[in-house]
Amino acid sequence: MIKEKEELVEIPGDILLEVEGNKVKFKFQNKESTREFKASDIKIEKSGSNLKIKTSKPRKDNYAIMKSIASHIKNIIYGLKHGYEYKLEIVYSHFPMNAAVKEGYVEISNLAGAKKPIKVKIVGDTKVEVKGKEITVRGIDKECAGQTAGNLERATRIKNKDLRVFQDGIYIVSKPKTFGAIGVEKK
Repeated sequence: MIKEKEELVEIPGDILLEVEGNKVKFKFQNKESTREFKASDIKIEKSGSNLKIKTSKPRKDNYAIMKSIASHIKNIIYGLKHGYEYKLEIVYSHFPMNAAVKEGYVEISNLAGAKKPIKVKIVGDTKVEVKGKEITVRGIDKECAGQTAGNLERATRIKNKDLRVFQDGIYIVSKPKTFGAIGVEKK
């Protein structure tokens, strides 16, 4: 006899939720976030003020997928309410480097004396601000904000030079705080 296993995620009352199959849509004030989870043995249902993540095949890998989906949903809720913010710093010692936001890209000029600027794409609905040597990346989607910050850091990596001498680049100096397991119940 196979017993169904489920994970409950509590949805706050001020967040509107729509579920269509494994596609979940959240709305909070004027912000909106949609996510589709592609897991074959997992079903997502709305149950009052909770979101049920169920599986009919209780195996280790399905438990792990259920936990991952619950974590993603909690991250979406946290992002809608509070947002995610990454702080980066421009560091240079040899050539003065500049960064500017232009039409969905961050343009980095004069990295290690380069003649052509480097363009880094801003992922999703992420907002990027450049003030002097500080870059702030903000967004409601944790994956998009984190990927934008990571792309900025990776684009300025200097290759084929002694990294102890050439430390020029853009580096992440602070990441969003984790919020713990809010509203998750096992059944």
